[in-house]
Amino acid sequence: MHPIDGLLSAASVQHEAWLKQASASRTLSECAAEYRRRYNRNPPPGFDAWYRYATERSSIVIDDFDNLMDDLQLFWAVKPAEIRKRTYEAFGDWNEVAKLSIRSGKAEIGPDVRPTHRWMLDGVITMMGNYIDKIPDMDLGFNINDEPRIAIPYDDLQVLHKASASAEPSKGVILNEFSKDRASSWNYSASSDINNPTPPFTDESFLPSFHTYGSISCPPSSPARRSHLWDTRTLCTTCFAPHSTSIFLSNWTLSASPCHQPDLAHLHGFYLSPAAFKPSRTLYPVFSQSKANGYADIRYPSPWNYIDKAVYAPSPNASHPHYDAPFAEKQETLFWRGATSEGLSRFGEWKGMARQRLVHLANNHSKDTRFPIFLPDLAARNSGTFSVHSVPASSLQDLGLNITDIHLVAKIDRCWDADCDVQAREFGLADPSDFQSHWRYKYLVDLDGAGFSGRFLPFLQSRGLPLKVAGVFREWWDGRVTAWRHFVPLDVRLHGVWSTLAFFQGVREDGGRGVGAMRKREEEAGRIAEEGREWVGRVMRKEDMEVYFYRLLLEWGRLTDERRDELGFAG
Repeated sequence: MHPIDGLLSAASVQHEAWLKQASASRTLSECAAEYRRRYNRNPPPGFDAWYRYATERSSIVIDDFDNLMDDLQLFWAVKPAEIRKRTYEAFGDWNEVAKLSIRSGKAEIGPDVRPTHRWMLDGVITMMGNYIDKIPDMDLGFNINDEPRIAIPYDDLQVLHKASASAEPSKGVILNEFSKDRASSWNYSASSDINNPTPPFTDESFLPSFHTYGSISCPPSSPARRSHLWDTRTLCTTCFAPHSTSIFLSNWTLSASPCHQPDLAHLHGFYLSPAAFKPSRTLYPVFSQSKANGYADIRYPSPWNYIDKAVYAPSPNASHPHYDAPFAEKQETLFWRGATSEGLSRFGEWKGMARQRLVHLANNHSKDTRFPIFLPDLAARNSGTFSVHSVPASSLQDLGLNITDIHLVAKIDRCWDADCDVQAREFGLADPSDFQSHWRYKYLVDLDGAGFSGRFLPFLQSRGLPLKVAGVFREWWDGRVTAWRHFVPLDVRLHGVWSTLAFFQGVREDGGRGVGAMRKREEEAGRIAEEGREWVGRVMRKEDMEVYFYRLLLEWGRLTDERRDELGFAG
């Protein structure tokens, strides 16, 4: 049996188990009881109104908000007044943290928001528009950069975990309302408690970040902390083995962890040379659209998707080039278009960036280029055995795998000096294409850039099959969609690209190389595409983003309330 067959089966089991525990409650009392079982405290004030909001919008996910709670857990180790103080300290144009104030059911954007990023705060306000009158007074700090901000060293993290785990709610009377005087508690502008504080962030843009921030939350004994050098010309098999079956990514969650992957330092622009990176090693409350594993930012649903900055809008006309045809009728093409936005390159850093490596993999073949591809063994055709064959790039067409259309567009961005010209010569450039033209193709590659990919949701909504490269960033929806059930995962090293394509596309026999024929698995590819399309239409709608953010704001309201240990919904 091919390993992907096993991964498809396991993904179905995983998805069904997740769905069962995520949507078990049928009444408010059951939902509140499940909350107490999961999180060992009462739900926050206003939970009953949140439950009505969620059920009225047919939210399937009613119980599992573990991502949200994990993001907030460390703040139980910080007193409410200190959280509010740090919120104020984080604001500012140089800090690149934008202020949003909520007072008496109305939201106001702070004065330091750059015009180029105002859409982000406008989107946040729109997202909370239907329930903002239920949200207590507070100030929120939103990261306007793509890159995450808060990385806590391992030893400090253990102290915070221990303190937050010991934070127990009051055993006395439970108050189902927030404090009345919250607005005054957020007024630090004229407070003597803060006087020209030292900027909480440092500017680390264009500098390697893996060992200084990306891996500092890992245990000192982990490979990421022990191994600071790696031969970048050699594939680190021990780095991907823990989250893989053969050369196929099998554990999406674990693949995000840097701790067993020291080679990540050389595999993504965020770790090689981030373009806009102002981090802190102190637990500041910063709301970000995504974060890398090990970072302590608070994730929220991205306004990019909520206000349709990248939208799935195919033509209804079957003869139109933007028509989204059924999977079987699409062009057999592995398609990607994008820019060099992952990080800044000055001294050859681009050679490690995932986007550039993908383009090189698809196009820059020499007579000596060989790829490891998991294929049937011709000699054992009756037993159905497979092995990794070293295939010359020139044989991709013979096998039927030369179906890529992968290019950088427009111009080389985020580069200095000779690196701009070198990349332009290396890759060439394609003309920009309309985003809606993606729907022509069967296989849609998705990669992170400087932060999360804003394309993944529209790719899932389409009838194409998303192949998502497991970069470094995770979003609010992590866990809701399942790899190999709703999309196809690819390791960031890209060593499994051709093998994955071979499984779905099939290969022709190559007797000279001992490769047996493998039938096309178009039915399986189409099923994943359709199940992903159907599922995101149930759990990643705009209504689901609203439900998640509403719950997040109620939890944050309690965390920042002076009487937080007494607050809760006791129904």
